[in-house]
Amino acid sequence: MNKVEILLVEDNPNDAKLTLRALKKNNLVNDIYHVKDGVEALNFIFAENEYAYRSIDNVPRVIFLDLKLPRINGLEVLEKIKSDPRTNKIPVVVLTSSAEDSDLKRCYRLGVNSYIVKPVDFEHFMDAVTKLGFYWLLLNQTPKK
Repeated sequence: MNKVEILLVEDNPNDAKLTLRALKKNNLVNDIYHVKDGVEALNFIFAENEYAYRSIDNVPRVIFLDLKLPRINGLEVLEKIKSDPRTNKIPVVVLTSSAEDSDLKRCYRLGVNSYIVKPVDFEHFMDAVTKLGFYWLLLNQTPKK
């Protein structure tokens, strides 16, 4: 598997489709991988189970993470990523419909790099994802391992 630039963790097929469309429309990403729940996300990130063929050293440049996920929720995924020294430097952007202050505070306590409430309007959603992709893939600098 090629180097993954973005890991999209999103269970809503419509939101996933719109996110992928916005990123590809603006040629912001070539290698994006989409998973649909928290268990699959952790397996991918930590190169376990169905992703055991991957190297844990081949981390995504950024993770776009929904909070409301089946099996393991996004907060638990975030906590595991940020508490492990092998993965804690991966930028994680929460992209969620939750505007709850408690979710926002907990995410920042856990080490999230950015928290974005998904716009409900199609055009605003596409614009937000485009700006996120531009910033995290082209402008943001991350440390070398």
